[in-house]
Amino acid sequence: MTKKLSGFTSKLVHAGHRHEPSGSVVTPIYQTSTFAFDSTQQGALRFAGKSEGYIYTRIGNPTLTALEECVTALEEGAGAVATSSGMSAVTTAYMALLNSGDHVISTASVYGPSRTLMERHFSRFGVGSTYLDTSDLTQVEAAFTKATRIVYVETPSNPMMQVTDLAAIAKLAHSHGALLVVDSTFASPYLQRPLTLGADVVLHSVTKFINGHADVVGGILVAHDLELVRRLRQMMVVTGCNMDPHQAFLVHRGIKTLSLRLERAQQNATRIARWLESRPEVAWVRFLGLESHPQYLLAAKQMSGPGAMICFELKGGLKAGADLMNGVKLAALAVSLGGVETLIQHPASMTHSGVPEAERLATGITDGLVRYSVGIEEADDLIEDLRQALEPQG
Repeated sequence: MTKKLSGFTSKLVHAGHRHEPSGSVVTPIYQTSTFAFDSTQQGALRFAGKSEGYIYTRIGNPTLTALEECVTALEEGAGAVATSSGMSAVTTAYMALLNSGDHVISTASVYGPSRTLMERHFSRFGVGSTYLDTSDLTQVEAAFTKATRIVYVETPSNPMMQVTDLAAIAKLAHSHGALLVVDSTFASPYLQRPLTLGADVVLHSVTKFINGHADVVGGILVAHDLELVRRLRQMMVVTGCNMDPHQAFLVHRGIKTLSLRLERAQQNATRIARWLESRPEVAWVRFLGLESHPQYLLAAKQMSGPGAMICFELKGGLKAGADLMNGVKLAALAVSLGGVETLIQHPASMTHSGVPEAERLATGITDGLVRYSVGIEEADDLIEDLRQALEPQG
């Protein structure tokens, strides 16, 4: 049974853990495909949903339950569904909550594969979509149709660090009979809890900040009511995109240090962003902790910290960006984010390469844009790494 805890960090350490007969202080890995019943009657009751207990790991597993209960407590939701990847969480949400003929409104600068999945694939089954600046509620209001069933928001957005007012857009979505689904991966539950601001479903790629060690791929959905949890779980079960017990064990282990990791990383990011803003080679910097960010005040109101993600544009465009990424020695040139190590990448050729060029440019994802995920190394070392890569050598 999840302990009733008020402190966030206490929840990180204790939420989801159940008493084990062995006395283990860590939830074990239940590395099993199936679970035995005491009798045919017990098996029948479990399949009918009239008795608690486990049947088959695709449907549920104690190690997964521990993680799901932990994240449920962190997000202050009714229940959670762990999935095999962040994109399987996105797909589960789309499939559970949409029918042919429905319409989705979404953030234009959303994670590239989330948009590609909708525009290239769900469109084949009759689902329409409109991508726009969800920070502009006037645009959102104008985009609603009688068929709009979901407003799907990513905030902060990937990679432009755009912030959407969750309380306001939740009220707007509900006034039109639509659900609000929020990808809160960039913030994690430590910095932002969308369900408390009116969202119906929040999802994360737990690959990122929640796990935090670049060694697991996974996703999770949390809903504000049990009926939505049921719909999401049923879809996850029939599509077979469950998280593996060993994945769940590693994520539950990683999540225990989320607050410590993110505090250090966002302290580093604040120093680095201010340093980048002072550099003559840099055209602009987007970081939620900078007063120059267009939505600095909203981010400060809606989130408990600026996070550890920075995006910036070099004045030299594509070549300058490529030179920088090829020149860094400490930061790894790699996709993903939110780990203890600092990563640098080029969205136009990597994470958002599937988005048509015109649409990508319209959302501000230019050819020279650099995305920088700040880790927990020494800030001075990271700044020196960027400096030597920016300045001409020899």
